Amino acid sequence: PEVINGRTHKATVVDLSPWVEYEFRVVASNSVGIGEPSRPSALLKTKAAVPVVAPTNIGGGGGSRSELVITWEPVSEELQNGEGFGYVVMFRPLGSTTWTKAVVASVESSKYIYRNESITPLSPFEVKVGVYNNEGEGTLSSISIIYSGEDEPQMAPAGASALSVSAAAVEVSWLPIPWNRHTGRVLGYEVREW
Repeated sequence: PEVINGRTHKATVVDLSPWVEYEFRVVASNSVGIGEPSRPSALLKTKAAVPVVAPTNIGGGGGSRSELVITWEPVSEELQNGEGFGYVVMFRPLGSTTWTKAVVASVESSKYIYRNESITPLSPFEVKVGVYNNEGEGTLSSISIIYSGEDEPQMAPAGASALSVSAAAVEVSWLPIPWNRHTGRVLGYEVREW
């Protein structure tokens, strides 16, 4: 608080964080200067409140076929505002009006995986992640677009050919598999010989 009148013997301290322990000291001042501070008060914890800070860096994607992987940066302890802290994960297929909601009760969690055989590979989802504690549900993040997991390649490389380059080496070549909306990009190939 601002400097308090010398005849006042109490003050209200505002803008403190919920569910945090504080201790207080009082310092007397006059026109000559500032005196020694009082001894600290006993620790006092402010009351809990609904959390107001949403998780950040909402991302994800990847995972296996029929999975939607959602990740976020956890909220630090000093911003959890009370006991019973956890995360609310909401998602829906892009263009849908109905949200699916999941609760992640672990404070340390930074990932949620939704598995459902009906999810088609590389489907876009709208995702938002919020917070809650024993006082209620708090703020939700802004919406992020995350894609479900890819499927395995559905076709073999074409045009495989081999050329002998020495007594102990053969060069093998093939035509790359094109990117496919349903199976995604090819990350690598295996060359097998017999």
